[in-house]
Amino acid sequence: MLFGFVGFRVIKTAIAAILAIIVADLLGLDNHLGAGTLSILAVEVTRKKSISSTSARFFASIVSLAVASCLFLLFGFHLWVLAAYILLTFPLVARLNFKQGIVTSAVVVFHLYAEGQVTLHILWNEVLLLSCGLGAATLVNLAYMPKEHEKLWDIRKEIDACFSAIFLQLSRNLRDAAYVWDGKEMIDTAANIESGIATASKALENRLLPSEEEMVEEKWLLYFYMRKTQLDSIQNLMQLLSQIYQTMPYNQLVANLFEQLSEDVKHPLYTGTTERLLNELEPQFRELPLPTTREELEVRAAILQVFRELRVYLKVAKKDKKELTVEG
Repeated sequence: MLFGFVGFRVIKTAIAAILAIIVADLLGLDNHLGAGTLSILAVEVTRKKSISSTSARFFASIVSLAVASCLFLLFGFHLWVLAAYILLTFPLVARLNFKQGIVTSAVVVFHLYAEGQVTLHILWNEVLLLSCGLGAATLVNLAYMPKEHEKLWDIRKEIDACFSAIFLQLSRNLRDAAYVWDGKEMIDTAANIESGIATASKALENRLLPSEEEMVEEKWLLYFYMRKTQLDSIQNLMQLLSQIYQTMPYNQLVANLFEQLSEDVKHPLYTGTTERLLNELEPQFRELPLPTTREELEVRAAILQVFRELRVYLKVAKKDKKELTVEG
């Protein structure tokens, strides 16, 4: 952000618009300011999206100019003909997969309508205006895109901190069955994960050629999708823990697992500490004397299910977290 309120995309748009107008003026084109309008429409947030949208806008405009020229030559320059152009061309452009170019194509056709005649000079002028506007926008888009690595690391730290807080809350619930947790960290975590996926996808779309940096963005996507899968597992754990409605002595041992996990989750690599504790605790838990009451039976059955779900969570971390070691 510049001056706290002007975003980077706005700056790119201003540069692209001025560049398009200057080039169009140097070429001696009529209505050279129109090139600036076309460039404003074409500025995108990623390089790959810029290339795809530029081609869509260009071909949509060519198709629209062709259809509009035929209509104007046959029926004249009337508003109902302009309406007929919209009714005919917009669905055609969408069917040709040039939907992104509908607005751009309408701009050049409206230029043609304003001229009140169809000549090769006017059509060529519109094509050149289109080339100047789209070309300037594409050039600015390809020239520089802000790196997202710092933002990705910030999001990751937020997610890790939220996961840690969640496991501490689960531990507290096991130690005191009467404790009530509002689940705010779950909502914050889900929002951060979606933000991370969007940011990593945007960073990946800014890589036009395969490179080591592109592999880094792919690892970021892997990390956020891993966390999304683990969040689903945590939701299952919460449902199981809700069935533990009595505080039993062995609940403390299970609570220790979640406390350890609250520390492990902040590590960049899979530590395996929680898994080792689980491997030690589960056999001990199975060797306990049989429950003497229905309530104890239900609680112990829920804890066994917690063990299984916890293994699912750890399996995901063990498989994917080891790949996320590249700083950026």
